Amino acid sequence: MISNKRKIINDPIYGFVTLPDDLIHDLINHPFFQRLRRIKQLGLTNLVYPGALHTRFHHAIGAMHLMTEALQILKSKDVKITDEEIKAANIAILLHDIGHGPFSHALEHTIVKGIHHEDISAMLMDELNKVFGGKLSLAIKIFKNEHPKKFLHQLVSSQLDMDRLDYLNRDSFFTGVTEGVVGSDRIIKMLNVKNGELVVEAKGIYSIENFLIARRLMYWQVYLHKTVLSAEKLLVNILKRAKELSLNGVDLFATPMLSLFLKNNFSKKDFIKKPELLNQFVLLDDYDIMASIKVWTEHADTVLSILCKNLMDRNLYKIELQNKNFTIAYKNQILERVMKIYKLTKKEADYFVFTESVNNSAYNSSLFKINILYKNGELADVAKASDQLNIKMLSKKVTKYFICYPKGL
Repeated sequence: MISNKRKIINDPIYGFVTLPDDLIHDLINHPFFQRLRRIKQLGLTNLVYPGALHTRFHHAIGAMHLMTEALQILKSKDVKITDEEIKAANIAILLHDIGHGPFSHALEHTIVKGIHHEDISAMLMDELNKVFGGKLSLAIKIFKNEHPKKFLHQLVSSQLDMDRLDYLNRDSFFTGVTEGVVGSDRIIKMLNVKNGELVVEAKGIYSIENFLIARRLMYWQVYLHKTVLSAEKLLVNILKRAKELSLNGVDLFATPMLSLFLKNNFSKKDFIKKPELLNQFVLLDDYDIMASIKVWTEHADTVLSILCKNLMDRNLYKIELQNKNFTIAYKNQILERVMKIYKLTKKEADYFVFTESVNNSAYNSSLFKINILYKNGELADVAKASDQLNIKMLSKKVTKYFICYPKGL
């Protein structure tokens, strides 16, 4: 019996999305990919925007859909792309986030140290390549930017890639923040290739301006929203405390895989030396974390139990955000009050009072440039081609400083 693998997925952003290839159907149904259904796209953002419960699975399917459309547009403009390259580029974008750990970026460097989700994605793609008899080799080259046609990698990862086009529209839709909506159809139709690099035809410059402004607004309104930062820092501190206790031999309830990562400080070198770690890492998802946190609310350790109760009850840190660093005196003043009220040592109080910074630049021309292609064949960086002053300003990195401490002090 021959099964029909040309399935249709009903996506809330794009409508009906057809899976373009049998191999993609099989990759989606692999446990590595199905795990993405259990990892939220936006970490704990739903504590601010209740609708933000979409997953990495949603996003990967959407990004692949946009890739299919972009490749069709480029082929219609006589850009030479083979059928094998089309399949490989679709696979590369489909799997680009497969290495994300629980709660996506929120716990990026908490469960394991010094290894980015892109590194784990590459390792998982290598594993899948073995499972599927080498059929992912070209996709891996595109993902790692080792393929001679650089524009294919740029469609996967650059400052104007299908990843960003999808997540801006998708995150905007699920959060209800309309400022993030971008004209992805218009942008894709304006894509072209010049000297092997991805470019945008001059007619699309206003769509690119809107894309960059939308990205800036989404960072400050959603991704770096101060309450989102507060929630995610609370989650990070919970895992940090749990790991500290576990490494000191304190007995903690945890799912088997989470327990493994709490009791060990695994790094990128460990993943390379012990390939089995990869298979253990992909058994982790959001559910492991939340199930453990629910139990830890009753743990004997005061710091851990308070932190966990605060997260479960959405009693988040009070957070102040400003353009300059907070003084040591101001931090110490709050620290002393927390130590007194909660009867904590200074080391314990550091879980409740701390300062950090975040930065955002919507466009970094020192990386891959978004080049505008004019009818005469000339190219210009969008920051120079745009007549919008704020586009030039978006190239500058903005840093903001924040301090967190318990509410009601």
